[in-house]
Amino acid sequence: MSITKQTIAIIGAGGSMGSAIAKSLADGNYRLLLFDTDLEKLGSLSEIIQRNHSAADLEPMSCSHESCWEADIIIFAVPHSAEKALAKQIRDVATQKVVISIANPVDVDFENLTTRPDTSAAEELQEWLPHSKVIKAFNTTFAADFEQPVIDGKQTDSFIAGNDKAALRMVSELVETAGFNPVIAGDLTVSRTLERMQLMLMQLTIKNDYEWHAGWKILHN
Repeated sequence: MSITKQTIAIIGAGGSMGSAIAKSLADGNYRLLLFDTDLEKLGSLSEIIQRNHSAADLEPMSCSHESCWEADIIIFAVPHSAEKALAKQIRDVATQKVVISIANPVDVDFENLTTRPDTSAAEELQEWLPHSKVIKAFNTTFAADFEQPVIDGKQTDSFIAGNDKAALRMVSELVETAGFNPVIAGDLTVSRTLERMQLMLMQLTIKNDYEWHAGWKILHN
C-alpha cells in the first residue's frame, strides 16, 4: 500500500457504480473528490460515507474539471456514451494521470457490445486521452459486489488491464482496498475480452436471476 495519500476523483459518484466505489474506498489511504451532476445524490452519498466512515477524507465537488485537476487518479464512473464528452472536458488536466475506465459498452437489451470488434471502451478512452494512463478496472464487478465481495465463500476476482506497469500497481492496490482480489490480465487490448466477459455475465445474471450479485473467480492449484 502506498504511504503517500493519493487523491482520487470519482466522476459520476452518485450513480450505482460510482457510489459503490466511493463507499468501498472510504477507509483507504485516499482523499476522495466526489462529483456528480445530481447534487441530491451526491449530498446523500457524502452523508452516508461520513456517517459510516468517520475518518474518511472526502469532498463533494461542483466541477468535474477541478476534480480531475486535483486528482492523482480519475475514475470515469459514467456510461460509455458520456465518456467522449467528459474526456474532452478534462483532457488538459489529465496529462500523465491514471484514468480508470469502468464502462461496459452494452446495448439496451444486453445482447451486444456497442463498440467495434477491434477495440474497446478503454481503448477508445485512451485515444481521447492520449497523454493519460488509461487502465481498465472494476468493469467485471457489479455494484452489489462491493458490499459483499465474498460470494459463496470465495473472494471475487477483479480484472485489470493497462499498458503502464506503475499505473497497474496503483490500481491493483485500489482494487484490493475495495475488497476484491486484483488480477492483472494484460495490456489495454485485453479490455476487449474483459468487456465481453461482463456482457456474458450480465446475460447469465438476467437468465438465471442472480439478482445482480455475481462475479468471476479463477480457481487454480
